[in-house]
Amino acid sequence: MLPDPFDNLDPVQSVKVLPRHLAGPGPVDLRTAWPFPSDQGWRQHQAEEGTAYAVSPCLRLWTRFVSEPELRGQGTWTIGGNRAPFEPTTWQVTFDATTPVELLHAVHAELFDLFMEDLRSDQDRLFGDATAPQEGYAPLLARGWSHDVRTDGTQTFLAPERLGGVRHRYDTGGFDGPIWRAWGGYPSEPHWRARFSPGTPTTLVAAFTASLISTEPVHRTVKDIPFHTRDHLHVVTAAAPQRPVAQPPPSPRPGRTR
Repeated sequence: MLPDPFDNLDPVQSVKVLPRHLAGPGPVDLRTAWPFPSDQGWRQHQAEEGTAYAVSPCLRLWTRFVSEPELRGQGTWTIGGNRAPFEPTTWQVTFDATTPVELLHAVHAELFDLFMEDLRSDQDRLFGDATAPQEGYAPLLARGWSHDVRTDGTQTFLAPERLGGVRHRYDTGGFDGPIWRAWGGYPSEPHWRARFSPGTPTTLVAAFTASLISTEPVHRTVKDIPFHTRDHLHVVTAAAPQRPVAQPPPSPRPGRTR
């Protein structure tokens, strides 16, 4: 086993690490995961503690976060597309809450871009995206991920250290499960999982995989990085931990008694 690169670092120390799929979720911040400009009509709702929604102005797109810390995935991020408001969901993307927030940001940012493109044109890429599947997996091959094709209609791409993967179902005849799956960590016990249903715009998948293999490091504190894969992480930079400076207790105000 490789040595733990974080052994000599303070748990609250901030670090920049790669690869992203092993870095842990990062802070659960709606403003980071949902980069929807406030002046474009997207409405956000905090329904209750641990639950939040965002809805597009056309009411055809929605995204939801449900926190369930007692479960393995600690909750779910879900994106849905409806051809018409209030009709059944046409396609859906789900992420464990433990998914790195940078991947969530990339997919939601692409969702918003597709929404804006459809507004400005007569296209409907949100429900008729003609992007070829290879746009979703070509970045993985370019970054050295392995490729295994099986006769069951699936092809699997594994990260160089084999602790992350993307599976694409190329033969969808008679199949109604997720067309794309992704995970980070050991395949038998992944730290996070993502699933893209049939009909999901391939452009969203491509945004996800591009962020997945990005060489831009992500910020984490040492204590937030998963233990079981941290010996495969590369520490790009480590900043000194910011500790609070002790202040003397305030003097009692004149005229007051304790």
